[in-house]
Amino acid sequence: MVAALARTLGVDEDAAVRRLDGEAAQQRALTGVARDGARVDGAFFDGRGVLTVNTDRAGAAKVRAAGLAARTPARGEAALSTIQARLDALAADRAPSGVAAWGVDVAADVVTIKVVDPGRPPARAFLAEAAAFGSAVRVERVDAQLSAQATVHPGSKMTINNTSGYCSVGFGARSSGGAQYLVTAGHCVEGLPDLRFDGARFAKGTSTRYALGRDSVDMGIARVDAGNAIATQVGTWGAAGLVAVKGATRAAVGASICKSGATTGWTCGSITGYNQTVTYVDRNGGPDTVIRGLGASSVCTMGGDSGGAYLSGNQAQGMTSGGPTNQQCTWNGGYQSGKSSYFQPLGDALSYYGLTLNVG
Repeated sequence: MVAALARTLGVDEDAAVRRLDGEAAQQRALTGVARDGARVDGAFFDGRGVLTVNTDRAGAAKVRAAGLAARTPARGEAALSTIQARLDALAADRAPSGVAAWGVDVAADVVTIKVVDPGRPPARAFLAEAAAFGSAVRVERVDAQLSAQATVHPGSKMTINNTSGYCSVGFGARSSGGAQYLVTAGHCVEGLPDLRFDGARFAKGTSTRYALGRDSVDMGIARVDAGNAIATQVGTWGAAGLVAVKGATRAAVGASICKSGATTGWTCGSITGYNQTVTYVDRNGGPDTVIRGLGASSVCTMGGDSGGAYLSGNQAQGMTSGGPTNQQCTWNGGYQSGKSSYFQPLGDALSYYGLTLNVG
């Protein structure tokens, strides 16, 4: 991650380390001010690498004393999340085809709706309803639909049943009773398949919250077979050795992040948002699917990267969910401009399934 970040920013590796350490220190400070009772209504890194905290007047002094920037927003994350929830409700019965995604943009203090084809009747109706929120909603045109990134392809990191379809291995976790699980994208274990590594089964899908054409969450788990294990070091396909997983502290918007996946290898970017709701199109002509609760990033991914591990420093962040259908990535390309993807936050999945992350 350090080498890729240094190349992208045009700085030496010492400067890249200082940036990552600075982000980590500021996020620890944010945890401290919240513990001290300051109101935190969202936070984000600005272009200078300074963590800005949405707070009220009473909390601003504590935030600044901790070395962070304070802002009193017009709306804030909580109010914007309420708007998003109302937009989510509009899509509960029917996916708004033509709308790629919507979610809270903490830095811009708006809910952003990304639209591919505003002329489609479902999209037109959705946007008409969203217009009732006025300036709290911003509409952006994008070029590509989104789709879940489990695809049919020869060769894989983690094959699905006895087919050539594949995903990428996510993180290992354990239940209170010690049972071992793989935490992955929900669409990778739809139908609760056998999961194979190098031709041999190592896990069996046990639960998923993803269902094609229905309101879904893209998280799922697979029970790891006896005698197998999910390593606590993430492989980077030769780009950066092995990266030990030390925890699962959620990084703030704007933080650096990299992912490992079977199709594109080690690619990097930054976190651009949380609690994003997206519409995935089915490449086989099936119904569209609305997915809630995703993280957004500028990391480049392609089909088959689904389920792959996202890291910020040594903290596990989530698993690849999807991205632009026709996006092309450079293998082991590190940071690549103009790219995007969505990931299922790991913490949400661990909480929902009552699991504890395995760390190294």
